[in-house]
Amino acid sequence: MQYQITGTPLPVVTCTLQENERMITESGAMSWMSPNMRMETSSNGGIGKVVGRMFSGESMFQNIYTAIGGQGMIAFASSFPGTIIPFEITPTNTIIVQKRGFLAAEAGVQLSVHVNQKIGSGFFGGEGFIMQKLSGHGIAFVEIDGSVVEYNLAPGQQIIVDTGILAAMTESCTMSIQQIRGAKNVLFGGEGLFNTVITGPGKIYLQSMPINMLAKSIIPYIPHSN
Repeated sequence: MQYQITGTPLPVVTCTLQENERMITESGAMSWMSPNMRMETSSNGGIGKVVGRMFSGESMFQNIYTAIGGQGMIAFASSFPGTIIPFEITPTNTIIVQKRGFLAAEAGVQLSVHVNQKIGSGFFGGEGFIMQKLSGHGIAFVEIDGSVVEYNLAPGQQIIVDTGILAAMTESCTMSIQQIRGAKNVLFGGEGLFNTVITGPGKIYLQSMPINMLAKSIIPYIPHSN
């Protein structure tokens, strides 16, 4: 499979598949494709995987696209202004991503639920303690809101991020919460009650404009009917 990512601020990834190569995606993610791409809707796993995808914010079923009778082409567009990042998934490079972050992948990539061991970081860390886990083998494409900033964290190195800013991280990283101290900081600081703390070793991917942050910023400008 070959691919090309084009366009801003709403990027699209166009994939070229050889005969019988397959890709998986969530329902409704396909934008355009060649006539010889065959679609099959599948649970792509047992009931456990279906329920796990539901709780991680994805569709219960996935679409599998196969190139039939020769080379095929299929494109997947971002659903929100931002960035599409390709990840090389291997047994030693498992990626944890935000809910609804998965766009598409080669058929060898497995999508499952990832539950943060520190439950509190889920309820107060922005994206919920249930995230998505991309494992297996192949290229996976992930949507990130706004621009992306990457950091490589050394063992024990930490970074504190605002709610919802964490888009993805390698499985070796851990996530917890930190309560904001001081009554004035909580009441007037505008940062909420908690921040998310990510601890290395591993690589993290931060997003500049999470969709929930954008929604919050435009609510005051939406006219209200009486």
